[in-house]
Amino acid sequence: VKSGKALYAGISNYPPEITGRALQILKDLGTPCLVHQSRYSMLDRVVENGLLEILEKNGVGFVAFSPLAQGVLSDRYLKGIPADSRAAKAYFLKPESITPEVLAGVTRLNELALERGQTLAQMATAWLLKDPRVTSVLVGVSSARQLIDNTETLKNTAFADEELKKIESIIKTVTFRPRG
Repeated sequence: VKSGKALYAGISNYPPEITGRALQILKDLGTPCLVHQSRYSMLDRVVENGLLEILEKNGVGFVAFSPLAQGVLSDRYLKGIPADSRAAKAYFLKPESITPEVLAGVTRLNELALERGQTLAQMATAWLLKDPRVTSVLVGVSSARQLIDNTETLKNTAFADEELKKIESIIKTVTFRPRG
């Protein structure tokens, strides 16, 4: 900061109270914090604990990562755990996290996405982007098809109130723990 090499800061994965303190420290140092990143998805709503409000109040952008809950919010797991999937490798996503309850909820979300003319992944990303406090969503792709699928999200980011109510009612039935 003092040598002019750091003009702005970004932070990641801090809970609301620590975020507030970090933002004040950075402000006192004369280095504005521009962005906070954390995991956030329909199934992992950890940032809905006051964090988004603190960021909004302080003019700090928010970037969501893991928007598809390690791939669970895609159509990849609807018929079981593929051999080449994250759950099969049991690294960030444990196979025991893909419970019948999770599959039932994801199946219902997939049906709603199809009604919207989207893939489940597109709807899950659009759901994040509907919140003006979400500055951006980090997507991970392993193929050109997935990249194209992600960009197609931007063609339909609006939700009817009834769709949001359906999504919330489905999400309430799912307890998702990516690490088992």
